[in-house]
Amino acid sequence: MRTTVGIIGAGPAGLLLARLLHNAGIDSVVLESRDRAYVEQRQRAGILEQGTVDVLRAAGAAERMDREGLPHDGIELRFDRRRHRVDFPALTGGRSVLVYAQTEVCKDLIALQLAEGGPLLFEAEALAVEGAETDRPGVRFRHEGREDVLDCDYVVACDGSWGVGRKAVPADVSQVFERTYPFGWLGILADVAPSHDELVYARHDRGFALLSMRSPSVTRAYLQVPEATNAHDWSDEEIWDELDRRLETADGWKLERGTITSKSVTPMRSYVHEPMRHGRLFLAGDAAHIVPPTGAKGLNLAVGDVVTFARALAHRQKTGSTERLDAYSQTCLRRVWQAERFSYAMTTMLHRAPDATPFDDRIQRAHLDRITASPAAGTDLAEGYTGFPLD
Repeated sequence: MRTTVGIIGAGPAGLLLARLLHNAGIDSVVLESRDRAYVEQRQRAGILEQGTVDVLRAAGAAERMDREGLPHDGIELRFDRRRHRVDFPALTGGRSVLVYAQTEVCKDLIALQLAEGGPLLFEAEALAVEGAETDRPGVRFRHEGREDVLDCDYVVACDGSWGVGRKAVPADVSQVFERTYPFGWLGILADVAPSHDELVYARHDRGFALLSMRSPSVTRAYLQVPEATNAHDWSDEEIWDELDRRLETADGWKLERGTITSKSVTPMRSYVHEPMRHGRLFLAGDAAHIVPPTGAKGLNLAVGDVVTFARALAHRQKTGSTERLDAYSQTCLRRVWQAERFSYAMTTMLHRAPDATPFDDRIQRAHLDRITASPAAGTDLAEGYTGFPLD
């Protein structure tokens, strides 16, 4: 099998890249180790930055998103039983975010790829990237019980933090920067209308809480818990009681309860792999970087990576110049490190570490007080949350 771009992974990054390449007249093949049902059901991110929304619209992949997505013009910060709204459009010149689950983005892009794009092979396990340093790299994979090789001009690994893409970068050229946090998020989905019309980020002495949503009838919520917590050690009543405590306000706001349909624990980690390119192998999304979910950056960073690659390859096809492809890693990493900074700042401002001291508590409150009192500080948060430029 032969193609211009071999894409490993049919998450939102790989699927969007295939769509962008198709629109640019560049052929590709997508290899995905899981079946279609799994890809369309796995729960991940739900906040789309302004830039991500714009890219999906330009790619012709936004019809259902525009119909069903929930526009959000701000978030609410809660601490010491106080409430403060951060108004995104007022602070950023009109930018906002959209609540639309990653599962739905994948469904939309899969349907487009199967109807209009190149091959999308489910249950095709990538085994290795071969010849990355040559002008004819390949992906060895297993599909329908037999091994094959996908010969390419370029390989883009969108196969996550444990995939074969990153493993193909030699250790002697790799640099890894990481931080693991001593807590995680216990996340739930519940069949109840959201108790607030925007996301609520709460700093509490018992730990962080986040009130979010998936639709007008489905609530998504999170609690900070110790690392290695088993989600099923928490009863439904215990979860709602703890959310009540951490989200409580002085004005009598009420949390609505409902049937919890899903529980899981997400570890918290910051990770960057440099470089994001080796020869004709390009890393994108979680294959290159991971952010704690506090800043809602993971999916959006992946979108930035594949947009950068697609634009660089289209430039190469049009002009013959490899300048933009050669600059791929440097270009992406500028945005990645800004997102890492923002996510780290949000995480350390809102979560209470197990060994937190009274000094640490006062610093967190001072940081939150600064955001509520200073338009400049509020603008920095709003600009980071709505997204850094894709260029």
